[in-house]
Amino acid sequence: MLCNAPAIMFTHRLRYLFILGLAVYTYLNTVLCEVYKYFNIGIEWYYAFGTITMVTLCIWEGSRLLEPGFQKRLNTVKNKVNILILFFIAGGVLTTLLTAGIVFLVSMVLHKHSFAETVMPLKLNLIYAWLANLLFHLLNAIMFYFTEYKTKLVEAESLKIMTAQAELQLVKSQINPHFLFNNLNVLSALVMKNTGEANRFIEEFSKVFRYILNNHDKELVDIKTELNYIKPYIFLLQKRFAEGLHIEVNIPEDKERFYIIPASLQMLIENAIKHNIVSKSRPLHIDVHVNGSNTLVVTNNLQLRESVDNSTRIGLNNIIKRYMLVSGRQVEVHKDDEAFTVTLPLLTLN
Repeated sequence: MLCNAPAIMFTHRLRYLFILGLAVYTYLNTVLCEVYKYFNIGIEWYYAFGTITMVTLCIWEGSRLLEPGFQKRLNTVKNKVNILILFFIAGGVLTTLLTAGIVFLVSMVLHKHSFAETVMPLKLNLIYAWLANLLFHLLNAIMFYFTEYKTKLVEAESLKIMTAQAELQLVKSQINPHFLFNNLNVLSALVMKNTGEANRFIEEFSKVFRYILNNHDKELVDIKTELNYIKPYIFLLQKRFAEGLHIEVNIPEDKERFYIIPASLQMLIENAIKHNIVSKSRPLHIDVHVNGSNTLVVTNNLQLRESVDNSTRIGLNNIIKRYMLVSGRQVEVHKDDEAFTVTLPLLTLN
């Protein structure tokens, strides 16, 4: 689809000031070069200056009157150079006619000069008119393409932002079904064991899921808010795994003012449980702490299951994508023979 062409120069609100300035500049140059003496042109200074001013005004205003028709063409064609060239030629033809009319009026009507005496002033004024017309249309073309470039740049940035927002929304939409599916499995297991614990689990689960619903549209949440949510979530997990799971959270109060992706801690803990053996004989240890470089580190000992069925890696990939889309910051993932570590940047609101 073709976008509308940017508005061009001839309707600029300061055009009359520019026209007057150019006329004064041109007249002063004719005086300094003694053009009237050299070509033996007998004319009063005010007529000479008035003629230059009227020619300059007619060049500009003639192009301004032609502008709407060419503007419509610029809005509908891809090859805009041809339209600008045609605009310049049309301006030149109109300039020639108007300049000739002004010179004949001043020379032959007001001064009663003969045609032979009028030829030299006509030539000089036509040369000036054609050069001024060329200058105006060159400036117009430069302004046109510069404005169009800025328009395209803004459109490209807007499209980039819209694409990033759409991708972010798609990534965030994966959280709720993923979280719900995993925790309903936990609840199903508890119902079979103990109805009282299942009721408590439902209460804590409702707190956690309410947090997800209230914050899934947010790009960032402060760590204090995330910690208030992660506590009931840890309760849910410990009810299921008992002595098989140990989670240690150590985040100083002065770090709670920083921001992270909503539910990122929950997804990292969930990811560790999903891919590792969790049992009383082989407990899984998950440590959450802040290091000196203003990053949040989540580490678990590595005791991988032999196979993880239908693993889509939604949790970790979700965090990585969202950090990149929201802040452009990288999430570091490190794995060795003993531990699996994910490092999240702590963000501040810009």
